[in-house]
Amino acid sequence: MTLPPAFILGTGRCGSTLVHELIARHPATGFVTNLDDLGIRQGNAQQLTLWRRLPAAVSEKGRARLAPSEGYRVLSREVSPMLVDPAADLTAADLTPWLAGRLHTFVEKRMAGLDSAEVFLHKFTGWPRARFLAAAFPDARFVHIVRDGRAVANSWLQMDWWKGHLGPAGWHFGELSPELDAAWSASGRSQPALAAIAWRLLVDAHEECATELGERWLTVRYEDVLEDSTTQLTAILEHIGLSYTEAFEAGIARYSLTSGRKAAYLRDLFPEQVAAMESVAGAQLARYAYDLT
Repeated sequence: MTLPPAFILGTGRCGSTLVHELIARHPATGFVTNLDDLGIRQGNAQQLTLWRRLPAAVSEKGRARLAPSEGYRVLSREVSPMLVDPAADLTAADLTPWLAGRLHTFVEKRMAGLDSAEVFLHKFTGWPRARFLAAAFPDARFVHIVRDGRAVANSWLQMDWWKGHLGPAGWHFGELSPELDAAWSASGRSQPALAAIAWRLLVDAHEECATELGERWLTVRYEDVLEDSTTQLTAILEHIGLSYTEAFEAGIARYSLTSGRKAAYLRDLFPEQVAAMESVAGAQLARYAYDLT
């Protein structure tokens, strides 16, 4: 490994999985696979080589597959559950020398034997954890994938792991601040509005990290990746120290990028529910240049 680690970050359901996979097609990246996450580390280099030779369908969930992974099970085993399921965003104050050592060992193990790999690439969703990771890897680079919050919230509402129906006392992100609780109350305390508040909460946390990390941070809209993948992927590669090569281009040619579900929330939600989302997260949507209905 000759370059600092790179982390793809996002709220979840934001397109970060696709971007992670696209960048992982670059032969100069090393990453955790879902087999590694399950405890199968034998042939790690062969797993990465094999995956890059296979079509994109081999990564699809719901089937026997090989794919880059967030690796939460292996991170819990080899680093700490703190990194996997934090109650709030992790910062430099949460990093101990013991944890830093385990993180470095984790990365070094994954990069061992990858002769062509220069960058360890990993993805986290939910809380950004960027300040924690930056304290452990002072030269690390971060790429924030942001997607229209209405689309993200709509997708969350359809996931079996979404706990918003339990309210802020039982969901993923802790109690709401008085400001956010008042915003939820004003919107009628609906589930669509609460999901939009969750998106707002997370993108605000990402923006705080962006302010602190400066040039080490790059924000890319998922919709822009779908519209102009060459420009956006080139920017991401350059940010983490790599170039857009013929081998990379051949790898991403396996994917069909389409913006077909970009505004699916308009079909899946009633207009008043979309309006409720905009009432609680309109400022954040506008900051990322998403038009309001």
